[in-house]
Amino acid sequence: MNGTACIRGVVCGALALGLAAAMPTFAPAAQAQALSELSCRALWVQRNAVYAERGYCFKTADAIATFGERCFPPYGQLTPSQQRFVDEVKAWEARKGCR
Repeated sequence: MNGTACIRGVVCGALALGLAAAMPTFAPAAQAQALSELSCRALWVQRNAVYAERGYCFKTADAIATFGERCFPPYGQLTPSQQRFVDEVKAWEARKGCR
């Protein structure tokens, strides 16, 4: 992990404002309690930050504006621990009724 890593999966300051320069790195030790405190937008950022780290080729203007034009191997293929984290974020998005 680099110096922009977020503790417990919580979005870093500048990224919470939508700035890609401070994109967080994947934090597999995120606690459900920390995720439960995030807004729908912050959960979306957390989920997609994992894909961005793995080179996912974003297609929406919002995702490209937030994460930049990534697109490199492994093209969004997640490790098992990353997939578990994404699944946890998705569960919180569903619980909160996020889009």
